[in-house]
Amino acid sequence: MTETRQPRTRADLAPLARAALGPHRTLRAVTRLRGGSKKGVYRLRLDDGGTAVAYVWAPDEDYWGPTGADPRAPFSHASGLDLFTAAHDRLTAAGVRTPRLLHADPVAGAAVVEDLGGGGSLEEALRRDPAAALPALHRLADALRTLHGTRSAAHGKVAVIDNGGTAHGDSCARLVTDRALADIAETAVREPRAAAARERLEDAVHALAAEVRPRADHVLVHGELGPDHVLLDEHANPALIDIEGLMYFDAEWEHVFLRLRFGPHYDVLRADGLDENRLRLYRLALHLNLVAGPLRLLDGDFPFAQSMRGIAEHNLAHALDLVKR
Repeated sequence: MTETRQPRTRADLAPLARAALGPHRTLRAVTRLRGGSKKGVYRLRLDDGGTAVAYVWAPDEDYWGPTGADPRAPFSHASGLDLFTAAHDRLTAAGVRTPRLLHADPVAGAAVVEDLGGGGSLEEALRRDPAAALPALHRLADALRTLHGTRSAAHGKVAVIDNGGTAHGDSCARLVTDRALADIAETAVREPRAAAARERLEDAVHALAAEVRPRADHVLVHGELGPDHVLLDEHANPALIDIEGLMYFDAEWEHVFLRLRFGPHYDVLRADGLDENRLRLYRLALHLNLVAGPLRLLDGDFPFAQSMRGIAEHNLAHALDLVKR
């Protein structure tokens, strides 16, 4: 039997809103926004008509639960105020738009940021009118060039590397390879089609990894940049959200995700000079992870189970197609 998760109430968030927005403004209403699986996201409505957004990192807001992974690892659980503030500071310094941080409360594990919900997401804009959304898409391409122009000799989470920490793992390609093999093993337990294709999938990962050559430096990547993770401000300028996973990594990892999530709109975001061998390995690894992750999430009480099952099914079909004999 799964636990019942209760969203934060106005009384719960009133002290946070007061600290962030001033004692002379009263919090009138709180709405939990859909989509977060690692943190609670709440729109705060004030008595003067203003709004802001609260992020709350807490065990009862995280549907993934504890993972036991090394928090230094690039692919370990990207959740927490420290990851968020480090990513916010790095993006701001690089000149890449993200909602402005208004207040951070380390004791509560919460933050308040400006509300950009009025412009909607780039995903909504592309669905509504792709032609009208094209300027915003081009601005996102500009932001990506800025993001990927920020380089580091070490790979890893921004919160680790920017604070003098050391890289975790031998290389980005090795990290991706190891996680792909772990995802195959995990998925094979839950999905008979993956179990039947396990040897082919593992052989394909090893073969693709063998073609990847060493690399000396890495770029700043969001890591999960879909159009739903891009909000548009009042001038249709893009702002990146869900930034806790920001890390120095291979640009190819970003681009396989962009291609998957932006689909027919990806051409605007395409970049020159990407390594085709890395792209092939990372493409298969991404599909495998987008099967293993959603299936793992479905073991718990995540409320949007149908969408997670759809993601797992879609990506399993792609992974199996890539290893057909």
